[in-house]
Amino acid sequence: MRTQYCGLVSAAYLDQIVTLCGWVHRRRDHGGVIFIDLRDREGLVQVVCDPDRADMFHVAETIRGEFVLKITGKVRRRPAGTENANLVSGEIEILCHDIEVLNTSATPPFQLDEENLSETTRLTHRVIDLRRPQMQKNMILRYRTAMAFRRFLDAQGFIDIETPMLTKSTPEGARDYLVPSRVHDGQFFALPQSPQLFKQMLMVAGYDRYYQIVKCFRDEDLRADRQP
Repeated sequence: MRTQYCGLVSAAYLDQIVTLCGWVHRRRDHGGVIFIDLRDREGLVQVVCDPDRADMFHVAETIRGEFVLKITGKVRRRPAGTENANLVSGEIEILCHDIEVLNTSATPPFQLDEENLSETTRLTHRVIDLRRPQMQKNMILRYRTAMAFRRFLDAQGFIDIETPMLTKSTPEGARDYLVPSRVHDGQFFALPQSPQLFKQMLMVAGYDRYYQIVKCFRDEDLRADRQP
């Protein structure tokens, strides 16, 4: 559907036709010319809608925040003095040729760049919260951290082995999360609190270099620095 991510369109694409998909971060009507900041996971790009293309401009007039759009247009350099050094796409803008509204949106419960949001508001509207640039940066950082572990350990001869998520309950320091069995009435699986038993089995079986980025479950109260 697209040729590039919004936030990665740079001056290297000058004079090229690109197709982008994303959410409307902002829409600004400057007396006959409509500017749209289109957003995806890589960042923002500025789209310019001129009234010369009447059909396209009529669609642009109906667009509001968080609409999902597919835009085709030509990459051109921004007028001198309007560049944004904080964006990869800050030197350029997209002269819009065609707009397709993939999905409309009700008015969001909060602006994505709003600060000091309560956690209750964020969790109530979790889908919107996860669109916020800071949350996307957190997710990407977590992914890159895990990839750094994997690359390093792979180079050292370690292999990734996944251990079971449902197991027999074992005595630990905290209560187990229990999962009822559908086929064995009155019996329960436990979500493992730690992978030590599996680690011991694997080591004895000869897997001397293995690793796992593992989920551990303990039935404890919520804490400031971790989930239950």
